[in-house]
Amino acid sequence: MSAPATAKSIADVSPITPSLKPAGAPEFTVRAVVVGMGVAAVIGASYPYVVMKLGFGPNISVVSAFFGYLALGLFFKDFNRWENNIVQTAGTAAGQTAFMCVLMAAFDMLRLRPELNFTLTLSPLQSFMWLTSAGLLGVFLAVPMRQHFVVDEKLPFADGIAAAETLVVLDSRGPEAKKAARSMAIGTILSALTMIFREDAKVFKEGGKLGGVTIWNKLPFVESWYFTPFAQNLEAMVFGISWSLLSLGSGMLVGMRINASMLIGTIISWVIAPQILLDHGIIEHFKRREVLLWVMWPATGMLVSAGLTALFLRWKLLVKTFRQLSHASVDSGDFPMRWVIGGSAISAVALIIVQKVNLGMPIWMTVVAMILSIPLMLVSLRVLGETNWGPISAMSNMMQGVFGILAPGHIAANMAASGVTGTIAAESEGLMQDYKTGEIIGSTPKYLTYAQILATPVGAAAVSLMYPLLRDKYGFGDNGLSSPISVKWAGFAQLLSKGIGALPPSALWALLIATCLGIVLTLLEQRFKRFTPSPTGVGIGMLVPGSAIITMFLGGVVEWTWRHFAAKNADTHLVPMASGFIAGEAIVAVLIPVLVAMGLMAI
Repeated sequence: MSAPATAKSIADVSPITPSLKPAGAPEFTVRAVVVGMGVAAVIGASYPYVVMKLGFGPNISVVSAFFGYLALGLFFKDFNRWENNIVQTAGTAAGQTAFMCVLMAAFDMLRLRPELNFTLTLSPLQSFMWLTSAGLLGVFLAVPMRQHFVVDEKLPFADGIAAAETLVVLDSRGPEAKKAARSMAIGTILSALTMIFREDAKVFKEGGKLGGVTIWNKLPFVESWYFTPFAQNLEAMVFGISWSLLSLGSGMLVGMRINASMLIGTIISWVIAPQILLDHGIIEHFKRREVLLWVMWPATGMLVSAGLTALFLRWKLLVKTFRQLSHASVDSGDFPMRWVIGGSAISAVALIIVQKVNLGMPIWMTVVAMILSIPLMLVSLRVLGETNWGPISAMSNMMQGVFGILAPGHIAANMAASGVTGTIAAESEGLMQDYKTGEIIGSTPKYLTYAQILATPVGAAAVSLMYPLLRDKYGFGDNGLSSPISVKWAGFAQLLSKGIGALPPSALWALLIATCLGIVLTLLEQRFKRFTPSPTGVGIGMLVPGSAIITMFLGGVVEWTWRHFAAKNADTHLVPMASGFIAGEAIVAVLIPVLVAMGLMAI
């Protein structure tokens, strides 16, 4: 099977060509591991604030690579890109674990509703054990998929490409590297400044203080620009142009076909559907949250059916993958299959015990949740590879729907099962992006796996300690941590507490239609890919705020125009610039909560 068009377009414009690590070059060294664990601790502690404040997790891979460059460069002059890749892999693993703070926030939101009688509380130690066991299971389950998604299908994994570009630029010499470095620096600075001046950067907008001194007062900028004459309705749906160069840079990397497909999805969900749903009495108010609880069903149905259909069509590649890994030896570059089996078994048993003792979840429910998480993980990896959007929330909501049938009215089981799916998907996505980065620069896959295994409990410990502090300091709501993913998670659990019959019949019909459409579009892709919308792109576009999708689409326009009119210049500057756009906003978004946690900045 041919690789997706997006993978080809990115490879054509990237100044990086896949390379091999020189013989004898250090990689999995003591200094790389020590620095990696330090970066993992910083990322794990700061990322919960980012996720709950912004509503999404910016690219942590590039940020980790920059942190690794600074930390290694501070003490050593002879480090290389392969050692730094160990550091960024560790940081990514911790960040993916910390992303699951959204589930912990959803627990707290449910507890604030007395009518639900939801009393489950996780101590920091219980959170650590849960996130560690589920996270490690996600790492082990994802290992065999490297051959399929990264090597055979060559899916882009845009954040993985951005991380590779960053590592090469930080490690390279010569005039071409300097040009790429300048482009990345310009992109990083512009993106960081844009982030600072956005209304979302409330620490600056409303009088942020650094060391007790006010450094900025109210800024006249808005987060998004909305179209007229429907500005009020579109603003309610977050449909506009977001002042986010991170979104623009992501759009420059994923390719025009995927961007156009996501735009179709966002128009369906946030322009067409709201008015129809309101006119037919399916929703009561013109609010994004009410619309989201309906459109998530057809969107998730399309994502799941398209992903599983694509995997079914490539079943021979999957069989080949497992056969190859079954013969891998400890000395090979791949993580051995027998270690995968052993690690998965140990992690699964640990997760069963943790959920039984700490969450009161029956053993059979945990087993079912783990089994069903595997196909959802595969779908999640494909979506991330094509679109650069990790559908962790959508896959977890799908599991919530399943347990709404298996255990109606059991909110704790519903949340715990979806948490298993979310954590497994999060860690598998992080590892696959790291594998993509390693494939480009020539890293050894098993060393990247070691780094993920070591960093996952570090990230779990950091987020388990930091989350309660953030919750107690800022609280939830419009004046605190909004955490929209947690709101959707908790709201869906509340809806399903009455059983699957509480869902609107129209949503179930939409789920069935979208599922069939996902299968049809995936089949058409095999023959007419250039003219067929990507079902994964459409599904993601239906879930993500429209302002982000429109900005990504504009990034695709920039990429196409640049390559069309100045191909040679684009070969040198496009990917570094896009990577800088991703890095700048992510760095600022991470540094702010670090300064807050250190007491150097007050809000």
